[in-house]
Amino acid sequence: MASVDLETAIKQEEDYLRKVHPTVDDVPGCMTLFDEFLKCHVLGTQIKSLYRHGRMSECGVKKEDFKFCMSLKFMHPEQKRDAWIRRRAEWWAHRRLGKSSENVWDMRKSPLSDWPPALSDNVPDVETIS
Repeated sequence: MASVDLETAIKQEEDYLRKVHPTVDDVPGCMTLFDEFLKCHVLGTQIKSLYRHGRMSECGVKKEDFKFCMSLKFMHPEQKRDAWIRRRAEWWAHRRLGKSSENVWDMRKSPLSDWPPALSDNVPDVETIS
């Protein structure tokens, strides 16, 4: 994967989010974000997180999203959408550029040479069981 700097990644994420959320109504409201925060504390969510990651779910990010939404309460809807998209784009860009379990393998620029190996005449005979 080609390396990109943070500002380029944020711009790419903003462009994507503007397509996914084309209108003001597509941006989640404060009550939706508050519901997400409360769902994070539910026993089932905590058990799933404990099983998958070995630790309890961290709900601080969802709380910060709700608080951010409340801080935008008196903005014009289009400004609110722009601010929300910028915040989410920054979050996705940091996540994309940070370490991840997906970073185990490096993507090849070209295919391996001589793969798969050519079959030769020197292949030993295999006995078949009848």
